[in-house]
Amino acid sequence: MAVRIRLTRKGTRKRPFYRIVAADIECPRDGRFLELLGTYNPMVNPAAVTLKEDRVKYWLGEGALPSTTVRSILKRQGISQAPAEA
Repeated sequence: MAVRIRLTRKGTRKRPFYRIVAADIECPRDGRFLELLGTYNPMVNPAAVTLKEDRVKYWLGEGALPSTTVRSILKRQGISQAPAEA
């Protein structure tokens, strides 16, 4: 099973709010997901991001690929895509 870390859209029309989730690549955007990893609210200035950093690093270590938007969010939060080897 291929896993991708991506956004699912919540909120109302013209007031988006996103969840950052680990989901199977074949599931639809707002469909079933494996784990909730955080939230992203682009409507406040600056954009509000909350993450479970340990779980994000776990999924990256398991080979999950972040979407382009999530990759930029992780970069801004200081989480590298490649986990450090112990």
